[in-house]
Amino acid sequence: MRKRTSLLLLALSLTSFVTLCALRGAPMADLLVYRAEGAAVAHGTDLYGFTVTEWRLPATYPPFAAVLFVPATWLSVPALKAAFLAGNALLLAVFVALSARLASRPLRLPPHLPLLCAATAAALWLEPVFQTLLFGQINLAVACLALWDLTRPAGARAKGLALGISAGIKLTPAVFVAYLLLRGRAREAVTAVAAFGGTVALGAVLLPSASADFWTRRLYETGRVGKAWIVDNQSLRGLAARALGDPEPGLLWVLPAAAVAVAGLALAARARRDSHGILLTAFTALLVCPVSWTHHWVWCVPLLAVLLAEGRTRTAALVALVFTARTIWLVPHAGALDLELPWWQQPLAAAYPLLVLGLAISYDSMISRCPIVSTEQTGKSTCPSRSFRSARR
Repeated sequence: MRKRTSLLLLALSLTSFVTLCALRGAPMADLLVYRAEGAAVAHGTDLYGFTVTEWRLPATYPPFAAVLFVPATWLSVPALKAAFLAGNALLLAVFVALSARLASRPLRLPPHLPLLCAATAAALWLEPVFQTLLFGQINLAVACLALWDLTRPAGARAKGLALGISAGIKLTPAVFVAYLLLRGRAREAVTAVAAFGGTVALGAVLLPSASADFWTRRLYETGRVGKAWIVDNQSLRGLAARALGDPEPGLLWVLPAAAVAVAGLALAARARRDSHGILLTAFTALLVCPVSWTHHWVWCVPLLAVLLAEGRTRTAALVALVFTARTIWLVPHAGALDLELPWWQQPLAAAYPLLVLGLAISYDSMISRCPIVSTEQTGKSTCPSRSFRSARR
């Protein structure tokens, strides 16, 4: 009965989503960019010289990613959209399962199939996940690669390889190399760097001109990905720009971002559990990147899994509320109105970074009051904190 109910819930959730996509025309603008990148590689045209869709979107990923997009040209646009929608739904289920593994609550099939289906159906409506599917993004694929590798057993063969490949696709997972080094896992870090270097080398061999263009010029043109001050950008740069009413806040965001990067990685280095360190690293990256669109925040899924596994239901409820309330879309954001928000609308426009900063400060206060040696090294805790006791049950 539970299995039927959970499958029905998942089917209803997916059907509702597909219906909404149909009503909105399912633009999947980012998917069209990927397809155009694959076409540029296949036809030998300038990879970074085109724009597509009515929003004039350019290619922004490394040449290695563009090579992986070539198969997208083999399907018609409607068929490609359907394939991406189905693929992302499947990846969401995988991401939920990996999140459970991160939280030390692995979902074993078939006994836990009802729970997996129910969790996937619910996760679909988290705003970052919803937008990932709506835009035809690859966030879930990249996050699955990184999280699968990070949650593999210590000493697993080629551990770090998938992480390096994920960084070669979208760069930001490279921050986990710093995390591995800070945790004393040099072998994994070296493997990840080698894998990343391999993606760069492959891109250079297959697309020498595009590689030179990307690594010497396009990588530093943050304006190519869009206006960093709009509410879609939930990084510290977007927060600062809107709060100051200045599209170029300069040092007023760079200095706080640098401080957050140092503090976030320091917290990750002394985190009591690997799950905490991984999440702290992921959200630190999202905060300090110049642009972190709302759909980049799919790491809210493993965050919820860890909170629930540790018995922190109230915090989990708050996180779920913030990531489903969509307050960022309630404030005026047409044209340049994002830069003219009154003070009381600023928190609504920066809900994700403010939530994560609050959680990080709370976590820092907790471990400062009760320092603890990492459980990966000792397997024991000297701190009787509620969250850790719950996680050890």
